[in-house]
Amino acid sequence: MAGDRESEFYTLKGYRLQNGGTLTDAMEDYLEMICRCMGEGGYVRIHQLAENLHVRPSSASKMAGRLKELGLVEFEKYGLVIPTAEGYALGAALLRRHDILHRFFCLLNHSENELQQVEQVEHFISPETLVSLEGLIDRLEEEQKSPPS
Repeated sequence: MAGDRESEFYTLKGYRLQNGGTLTDAMEDYLEMICRCMGEGGYVRIHQLAENLHVRPSSASKMAGRLKELGLVEFEKYGLVIPTAEGYALGAALLRRHDILHRFFCLLNHSENELQQVEQVEHFISPETLVSLEGLIDRLEEEQKSPPS
């Protein structure tokens, strides 16, 4: 019945609350960039983080403080940002998600760079869909290497 189907619809915020997500999109972006930029020492400087995300150092500092409150990074104001073990694991998963989506959109659109599209979509994909998408990409890339005869 139409009434039953309609009860499955929520606002974007409603879906997020239903899925129990504690990180905002911005928090995910920051954690992803922290893990992307950290060097061999396992840290990133706040000014480097701000520069890479095109925000002010004060904004990066404020967000690093919020991530620290969640136990995802160690941080001293305007200093170094070091992911905790939990933060690093989550950041690595965010990087993987980003890379899979980038591969997909580049393959789909026959392009080399789909950064903007990935950044706009990545926060909305479920882990299950991501695994399925990675399998699809692998099969499509394999088919491209060896077309049917």
